[in-house]
Amino acid sequence: ELEMKITKEEVEHVALLARLTFSETEKERFTTQLNSILAYMDKLGQLDTSSVQPTFHAVALDNVFREDEVRPSLRRDLTLRNAPDGDGQFFRVPKIIE
Repeated sequence: ELEMKITKEEVEHVALLARLTFSETEKERFTTQLNSILAYMDKLGQLDTSSVQPTFHAVALDNVFREDEVRPSLRRDLTLRNAPDGDGQFFRVPKIIE
């Protein structure tokens, strides 16, 4: 028997906060699914991990850097062509600092 840690009322509350509307069937399904997830997490929490080295990532990562090379960029007129408010040389944006 699955211990219920999350109630249907809590699912309704979270749905309200997220501005979601669920049918009664969906509320029941989400309540059951969330409780199954928490039960599985409890089961994982019972494992002895004292001999397992802590990790930050599941897979070892190495940054792949490319050489910094000078490349041609877009021409100014092409860059500004779709600007909503350009002056031909720069993008114009609303003033945000008085």
